[in-house]
Amino acid sequence: MSLSPLLQELITSLRVLPGVGPKSAQRMALHLLERDRQGAVNLASALEAAVEHIGECERCRNLSEQPVCGICEDSSRDRHVVCVLESPVDLMAVEQTGGFNGLYFVLKGHLSPIDGVGPDELGLDRLFALVEAGDVTELILATNPTVEGEATAHYIAEQLDESAVNITRIAHGVPVGGELEFVDGGTLAHAFAGRRSLRRGRDD
Repeated sequence: MSLSPLLQELITSLRVLPGVGPKSAQRMALHLLERDRQGAVNLASALEAAVEHIGECERCRNLSEQPVCGICEDSSRDRHVVCVLESPVDLMAVEQTGGFNGLYFVLKGHLSPIDGVGPDELGLDRLFALVEAGDVTELILATNPTVEGEATAHYIAEQLDESAVNITRIAHGVPVGGELEFVDGGTLAHAFAGRRSLRRGRDD
């Protein structure tokens, strides 16, 4: 079937979303055009505003409209404990548990030499500088329990082996091979409660 150029462009654009294939993109496009044109206008406006105004927190690398995000600016949070995560969606998952009151550092990925993702791409120089500043007493490595996530956690621990900060890893109540955004809140809270040290002889 031959589609109009604009309709085809809309369908193709929707396919950039994760998990959206040709059929799903087509259904979304037709729904917006046939049943919810105002919703389409609102969506386009929100996307444009988000792309233009949402950047990166200069401290934790989380998505933020301000130079420093609301979490980093919150004086009620424990600034001595920093949780290292792979993505903003993982941060949202942890925040929803309500069981963590420290700060975060978002890597926006994991070490993957094959894909050209090294320490610089993950902002690890900023993380190490944050630790060296001396305010952090515990660094919780909450990267995903995948092969890449484990490798990233061990790399960070090795690089900070000489520092005084206590380095811990969330417990494996989280399924091995899983990702934090798909873990229920109870399991995630249990994993944080059972975190362990990655340093030999320093397990609590």
